[in-house]
Amino acid sequence: MKHFVHLLLLLCPIIIYSQDTTLLSENDPFYDYKELQLSNTATIPGFDSKKQKLKVTGTIYQSDGVTPAEGVILYIEQPDEDGDFNVIKEEDKKYVQNRGWIKTDANGQYTFFTYVPGSDRRYNRMQQLYPIVKESTKPGYAMATFLFDEDPLLTKRCRKRMAKKGDPSRILKLKTVDGLLVAQKDIVLQENPVTTK
Repeated sequence: MKHFVHLLLLLCPIIIYSQDTTLLSENDPFYDYKELQLSNTATIPGFDSKKQKLKVTGTIYQSDGVTPAEGVILYIEQPDEDGDFNVIKEEDKKYVQNRGWIKTDANGQYTFFTYVPGSDRRYNRMQQLYPIVKESTKPGYAMATFLFDEDPLLTKRCRKRMAKKGDPSRILKLKTVDGLLVAQKDIVLQENPVTTK
């Protein structure tokens, strides 16, 4: 049985299946946005120097899946092109260098300019973007990661398991527009985010 679990981890990382919500503590690096003037467009640091430039854009909807959600903060952090997280330490704080925030406009729309992250094959970690959302009257919470359709670690077995769990929309399908990779990613907010541990 032990060998089977190790084999399963190699074939398809189990971590991507979690749809559980993780509520954030008040000192989470996500809350660094308070020092910023947010708009519905943001650029991840290093975007200009990257080879696989990426635009992730979409609409955030309220929990009914129809009404655009205005004023929602969306935060994304990610590894670099080699799959490594560049962690910055400042006094008693640690945070990922490759990160950014947006605040949706009146139509619930947002756009991030970033790049395709690398996968970390040492730890069997897929190419992923790590999103957090926060409505003005609710606590922020981490969502399921965004995955990439062309990632070789995203196997058929992984896709089948995700489909069974009802969450294939996590997979970003990229197309090229004017030399820029583009992914459309709409988000539906949870009505009552609760932590599950």
